[in-house]
Amino acid sequence: MSEPPVTSPSSPRLAETMAEVEDALLSRWPETRLEPSLDRIRAFVELLGEPQRSYRSVHLTGTNGKTSTSRMIDALLRALELRTGRFTSPHVERMNERISVDGEPLDDEAFVRAFNDVAPYTHMVDEDQPHPLSFFETVVGMAYAAFADAPVDVAVVEVGMGGSWDATNVIDADVAVVLPIAVDHAKYLGGTPEAIASEKSGIVKAGSVVVSAAQDPEVDAVLVARSAEVGASLLREGVDFGVSARTPAVGGQIVTLEGLRGRYEELFLPLYGAHQAQNAAIALATVEALVGGKEPLDGELVAAAFADVTSPARLEIVRRSPTVILDAAHNPHGAAATAAALEDSFTFDPLVGVLGVMADKDAEGLLVALEPVLSHVVVTQCSTDRAMRAEALGEAAIDVFGEERVTVVPRLADAIEAAATLAEAGESVSASIGAGAVLVTGSVVTAGEARTLLTAGRRRPGAGALVNRSPRRGMCAAILSLEAITLGLSTPVLLTLTDVSVPVGLAVGLGPAVFALLLAGALRSEGAYRAGWVLQGIAISLGVLVPMMFFLGAVFGLLWGTADLLGRKIDRERAAAYAALEDSSDPDPDAATD
Repeated sequence: MSEPPVTSPSSPRLAETMAEVEDALLSRWPETRLEPSLDRIRAFVELLGEPQRSYRSVHLTGTNGKTSTSRMIDALLRALELRTGRFTSPHVERMNERISVDGEPLDDEAFVRAFNDVAPYTHMVDEDQPHPLSFFETVVGMAYAAFADAPVDVAVVEVGMGGSWDATNVIDADVAVVLPIAVDHAKYLGGTPEAIASEKSGIVKAGSVVVSAAQDPEVDAVLVARSAEVGASLLREGVDFGVSARTPAVGGQIVTLEGLRGRYEELFLPLYGAHQAQNAAIALATVEALVGGKEPLDGELVAAAFADVTSPARLEIVRRSPTVILDAAHNPHGAAATAAALEDSFTFDPLVGVLGVMADKDAEGLLVALEPVLSHVVVTQCSTDRAMRAEALGEAAIDVFGEERVTVVPRLADAIEAAATLAEAGESVSASIGAGAVLVTGSVVTAGEARTLLTAGRRRPGAGALVNRSPRRGMCAAILSLEAITLGLSTPVLLTLTDVSVPVGLAVGLGPAVFALLLAGALRSEGAYRAGWVLQGIAISLGVLVPMMFFLGAVFGLLWGTADLLGRKIDRERAAAYAALEDSSDPDPDAATD
């Protein structure tokens, strides 16, 4: 076996595989270790030949909404036949996602090539600066160089954190986009919206156009002052552009947008929530400002671009039976938008949350924002060392939700499974089949790890039970729960219409009801399903004592039999489909293990 490659950032590293690139980048300062200076990135891009000056650019900052808005801007620009580069962070699942050309992330080969193109220069910066290049600074340099190499017409660049001192800010953008600003990263950016706005407004450069979301007055004042200081033109949501109307729709929403130069009627946006409609208005105004002119954009092109937009882990439905939704909300402002979108666009009952947050985040604020829409919360933790411990998060959750609505499950895959079980059990008691759902949220990392577990074309340890989640179990649990409720409610009728004693009537009615209810939550083995058949036989046989029970037993016996046999058939078909998917997507069995 060959010796492992040197990991010191002080020496150049050329890579042959994506794994080697990831190893080299992750050996550098992490994104969470900040030293407020643009000296290193300036030196880096200077050595690279200032690639960021070879194309036009849009630069985005704000507390939430940057990635979704970036993707919308990218889609609109491509609809106008402009070649685009897009830089976003953090990634949801794979590092490649950070750098996209023509709307698609660089594949492994291109990402390796982008790294090797800049690697010889990294050690020169490391040796010349008091601190070496960080992970984030290196990837920013890779992106700017890759965009110049493509070449692209326009780069759409999302800041990592803040603005003034963010490594992306060596670019002088034609349009600076400021999404809604709230308190986040207070340790680094300041504890008030005004202080954070001052830091974020650093992306506004001389002669640029500023496109701003509706802001609190103190934030707006900062943006007005910065724009005046550098001679930038400020365009405001609600004044110069905005959302005229929106209606929730299947798969997203229908929006009417007022742009800078025209009105765009009834556009389908396949994303959920008023905040995404706001992002769409900002994206549209940004592109109008960038391309210039006096005429509105072609309405059909705009409609086609928005209809094609995706934004992974932003209220993204990744599973059914039960429905599982992923959302990257990681601060109270984002969680409030998520909660509003859930109430606006869905009717899940129950909705069970799976929450994993970073230790440096406002966990209590997240919990308070989500509490009104969640029936129960399963607190967990993702794999990063930055994650808040599940036990500590559980204590905070109990203060907000109450002990009876909180479950602590440290392992993410197990937490999702527990939440799915609660959603299924709850829907079978209080709502129609299919109405229960699971929301996985709390951080980009939590949503990303869940997405990997739930959408990969291969089974991963601990996730197989959910990937192959059993419709048979859900159907049978629903029948048993309905049977328990019916028998329980029928007991007074049995006592009224028959001459059996009260103890016998209670035993005949409530006994099977309790058995059915307990069994509904225990369908985890074939033995439990056999017990279900036994229960139906007992209910029918009790007709000897109470004739009404013969009728009820026969009805539920028929329903149980149909659910069990049909569910068994569906399970077999799903298992075969997953097996075929694994065979086609994972030819090397050893590659399936992370």
